[in-house]
Amino acid sequence: MINSNKDILRGVEKHYTENANNIPECDSRSVGWSSVESQYLRFTKLNSVILESDTNISINDYGCGYAEHLTSLIKIKQLDVSLYNGYDISKEMLKNAKTNLDNLGFSKYKLFKSSSIETKSDYTFVSGTFNNKFDVNDQNWLTYIVEKLESINTNSIKGFSFNMLSTWVDWREPQLYYGDPLFFFKLCKEKFSKKVNLLHDYDLFEWTISVTK
Repeated sequence: MINSNKDILRGVEKHYTENANNIPECDSRSVGWSSVESQYLRFTKLNSVILESDTNISINDYGCGYAEHLTSLIKIKQLDVSLYNGYDISKEMLKNAKTNLDNLGFSKYKLFKSSSIETKSDYTFVSGTFNNKFDVNDQNWLTYIVEKLESINTNSIKGFSFNMLSTWVDWREPQLYYGDPLFFFKLCKEKFSKKVNLLHDYDLFEWTISVTK
């Protein structure tokens, strides 16, 4: 176990709180995406974990930002979401999430200012949450990710999906974490489920893994 989630996430909380304060609420740039199109492409890949037979699901959104993922599930996937649990460590970002959810006319939600998942749901989604490490070294950040994936697995009844910047790039930013897709595929296959899918064929410098129970 690394020192504490609070210590390792201090830079992350500061960054996204500043974004929430300085960028208009419900704007893809506030959660680190350059465009709505790339944001929704990520949602599409993450949503591939959902079974075709599912029409009504509960979800955990870990690192929910302003809760835009729910919009993709309702308006694009046309799913009935029985309960949305949004987790974020930025109080200001959670305020934006509440505004977005209320504007959507969706009332079946709970928002948690926490880095620890406390709710069990059908599916858990993690979009971009593991990308920003700031001044944390790679090994400590990897340890943090693995611990979170273990908790996510425990709290996901049907499955979960997550994305990460790929090590298969020709440049890197020092404050970002680049995950080895083969390492995480092996981890999920050996520890969580036999049904693991790795998507690394879309036009972003990242990959998505889905784990089905």
